[in-house]
Amino acid sequence: MNISVDTEALRVADEGAAMLQRVESLHPLLRANTGKALEDRRVPVENIDALKKAGFFLALQPARWGGYELNPQDFFRMQMSIGESCMSTAWASGIVAVHAFQIALMDPRAQEDVWGKDIHTRVSSSYAPMGKVENADGGFRFSGRWGWSSGCDHCTWVLLGGILPDGTYRTFLLPKSDYRIDDTWNSMGLTGTGSNDIVVEDVFVPDYRTHKQTDGFEGTNPGVTHDSAPLYHMPWAQLFIRVVSTPAIGAARHALSLYTELVKGKASGDITKLAQDTGTQVRIAEAKNSIEEMTTILLSNFDAMMDTMRHGGVIPLDDRILYRYQASLVIEKSMGVVDSLFSSAGGSSVFHGSAIQQCFLDIHTARAHVANNPIGFARNMGAVALGAANQDFFL
Repeated sequence: MNISVDTEALRVADEGAAMLQRVESLHPLLRANTGKALEDRRVPVENIDALKKAGFFLALQPARWGGYELNPQDFFRMQMSIGESCMSTAWASGIVAVHAFQIALMDPRAQEDVWGKDIHTRVSSSYAPMGKVENADGGFRFSGRWGWSSGCDHCTWVLLGGILPDGTYRTFLLPKSDYRIDDTWNSMGLTGTGSNDIVVEDVFVPDYRTHKQTDGFEGTNPGVTHDSAPLYHMPWAQLFIRVVSTPAIGAARHALSLYTELVKGKASGDITKLAQDTGTQVRIAEAKNSIEEMTTILLSNFDAMMDTMRHGGVIPLDDRILYRYQASLVIEKSMGVVDSLFSSAGGSSVFHGSAIQQCFLDIHTARAHVANNPIGFARNMGAVALGAANQDFFL
């Protein structure tokens, strides 16, 4: 038995459980601020400050930079919990928090640039390959416009996607002085995420402040050594693809809770009537089962990956493809849950301000994210199973 490894695993588990309790204690605050999030079209500063105090933004940050290096399972338990109160806050804060993991994979000089003066520095992103990239001495000239940079108003750095002249993809890390935010976020759902546009006009980005897609896929990240925590040996994409779907599991849980209270209210004081309503029975049973299935698959996938990382193994490509596909199904499954509940929630649910309607709008809006469209991932998984080469390198 490796005592030091076991001791560290216990510490991480204890830290994760304690942080989850702190996050769960924020439910009253987050729910009280949902109206402000919708009105301002961004996460309220009070929510961000509360999550910062709880340690959420440090959950996946390296210990050398003041972070907790928590298990992904605990990180996503927290994101689901936040989603039960406010899916917009869960979406934006989760995306911002997961960037600490990617920065930990980058050149140590990039880490120093971001966290050297303040370990609480926050980073937003937009990974679509919208950047115009030109080679330059020691780096690149970089320009473009990117949408959907969730939580960007609460951040002072950004990660942006671009294609190099040689056709390869990289993520570019830029400070606030190199970009501007255009207020464009007027959406039907996820309204409080503040997912505005990022505009960059011909700036220089040093090579060390870029992250190669091939490094993220092959595990050859310059910021990771044999001494790095097992967490950082995990493929980067496996975390990001989950951060844009997991909030919907929390929102689906909230929708089920709201639905249960709404239909109880229709029972004219005799809730036992509901026990004989087969439609209500089936909707609740199917919703609970779907939520449990999504949660179990999420956690079991990371259980398996972290066990492999701790033993110095390599996650099989077939498993990575499967996990990618399963992550992409979460929003459609969550849509199935909320659509079934919303369709019989009663007349009050159609008016502005309805909490269950907000769950419906938020989850449907999340489906627009490319990572939540399962068609391409299903085709890739099926093709690989039939002997074709893998075509997805964000796994």
